[in-house]
Amino acid sequence: MIQKIAQPLLFSSMSRPKTDGKPVWDVIIGLHTYPTVLAAHELKLFSLLAGKELTLENICESLNLTNRSASAVLSICTSLGLIEFKNNYYSLTTVAREYLLETSPTSFCGYFDLMIANAASFSYEGIKKAILSDKTQVYNGEDIFEVHEQKDEIARSFTRAMHSASISAALAWPETINLSGYRQMLDIAGGSGAHSIGATSKYPDLKATVLDLAPICEVAQEFVMQQGLQSRIGTQVGNMWKDSFPEADLHFYSLIYHDWTPDQCRFLTKKSFDSLKPGGRLIIHEWLFNDERTQPLSTAAYNLIMLLWCAGGQQYSGLELSTMLAEAGFVDIQVLPTFGYWSIVTGQKPK
Repeated sequence: MIQKIAQPLLFSSMSRPKTDGKPVWDVIIGLHTYPTVLAAHELKLFSLLAGKELTLENICESLNLTNRSASAVLSICTSLGLIEFKNNYYSLTTVAREYLLETSPTSFCGYFDLMIANAASFSYEGIKKAILSDKTQVYNGEDIFEVHEQKDEIARSFTRAMHSASISAALAWPETINLSGYRQMLDIAGGSGAHSIGATSKYPDLKATVLDLAPICEVAQEFVMQQGLQSRIGTQVGNMWKDSFPEADLHFYSLIYHDWTPDQCRFLTKKSFDSLKPGGRLIIHEWLFNDERTQPLSTAAYNLIMLLWCAGGQQYSGLELSTMLAEAGFVDIQVLPTFGYWSIVTGQKPK
């Protein structure tokens, strides 16, 4: 039997692609872009430029870098809008001054440090392993919340890191909804108390209680004292799964629902509904998917982070969370964009 030999594809039969392939190139670009910013943070590039303008030569000398490597880092940072270049001098942009300096009240440095300490989790191997196993990749695969219950210093470090990622949004969302009729906010698994600080700063008649584990409450007290709000924000050691909720007319969860499965989220929603008095309000503060869970990329990326960090954790859509609230009995449910990638889902217990 004579086999036919496949003929090579002739160039003349090829046609120009209908797309330019940018989304595919962006994958490659992103692999190299964002670790560079973490490296710039660890090198103290942003703090070096705090309040001053420096030349490339100044930066190379201060950081002990060659011109080529320093220029590569600076090009990434200028392209991202973190550093600006003018008249041969580099300086920080407003966003860098607000988020990339340790001295800023909205500093992201703690969260960057957390990412660097767990860099193996979001490596190619770490992400592939999480996808194939559906298991967390941080803390050597141990459950994050069990680790925080057992190891106080790790819990404290994590809480400080999350404060840096939360405080800017915490100062913004209270402007989106009128809380003037509420008197006592329960910040459930409230971590550093960032959101209690934001809410009470906006509403002088509002008091708040941060409910969390003992070492985390200690960190919250530190941040509350820094703001001089200790007379209005208290802490209560407790477990949101096991302990009764203290009396409050406003329940608040930020980045809590995304840690848990839908059934566990429904449990928390019903527990809040049963605990609140008529007229009480529930607010859930998250990054939301669209109804089809296909967009935006920011939430899809955060959803992948939850795969790496929390067993069963995932991002939800506004529709999914609204449905949970409605099933529990809440009414007047709203989904409101607040700040950056953040939104709130809120409902009221019938009066």
